[in-house]
Amino acid sequence: MKLCGFEIGLDQPLFLIAGPSVLESAQMALDTAGQLKEIASELAIPFIYKASYDKANRPASNVFRGFGIDQGLRMLEEVRRQIGVPVLTDVHTENEVVQVASVVDVVQTPAFLAHQADFIRAVAQCGKPVNIKKGQFMAPGEMRQVISWAREAAREAGLPEDSFLACERGTSFGYHDLVADMRSLAVMRDTACPVVFDVSHAVQLPGALQHAANPRRFVPTLARAAVAAGISGLYLETHPDPDQALCDGPNALPLAQVKELLTTLKALDKLVKQNPWQEHSL
Repeated sequence: MKLCGFEIGLDQPLFLIAGPSVLESAQMALDTAGQLKEIASELAIPFIYKASYDKANRPASNVFRGFGIDQGLRMLEEVRRQIGVPVLTDVHTENEVVQVASVVDVVQTPAFLAHQADFIRAVAQCGKPVNIKKGQFMAPGEMRQVISWAREAAREAGLPEDSFLACERGTSFGYHDLVADMRSLAVMRDTACPVVFDVSHAVQLPGALQHAANPRRFVPTLARAAVAAGISGLYLETHPDPDQALCDGPNALPLAQVKELLTTLKALDKLVKQNPWQEHSL
């Protein structure tokens, strides 16, 4: 699949989707995008900047959600213009899809909406590539049906059917944890879509538990495991000072640590893809 001007897949180098959970200011967006672009360029890793204009799935009303669609999209448009990188954001309602797609390079679906067929249909017909997140309540094999909905909708609109990414973000385990099963990455490859691993939300814990448990310490472990299992792209939330982040700071990797992690992941990805395998041949 071609994405934002570069080829992606298990026969191509790892690509990166990275940025803060939510837009906190125009200057912060430009600064983080600029630093991430510099890191990715130095390591020759294809890069897409991500940030949300609104976090509609917050657990409490007093949590910062973002600046809303109009101001948020203007910030992302400035990132595209000034920094010169493709941008990705998530969209939470069908009536926002067209407006979002008019600005960003890649649209993302929230994990909670993976079973909403009409919503998937709307984003699939927006004319932009779509990163479709597996719901944390779903088995990985269920993504085949979700991708099938998306491809059918694309065909109806006369759009390419190879515009979808399948994104893993862990599976709910009880009430207070997620499990990132590396077998799910192999299962999701059966969708015939490039598979992305969302390492930041795979370590996420609910509410106050995040601050007590420091889940970001597991980001490097799971990122290395996913790259070793074989993925096309990595989704990583990062922040200059995660302890001061307005949203999802506990599972964000400090920006100062991104280059070191990506250096390891690039080497591991190269080794893995030099020796391709097929699960179905075993």
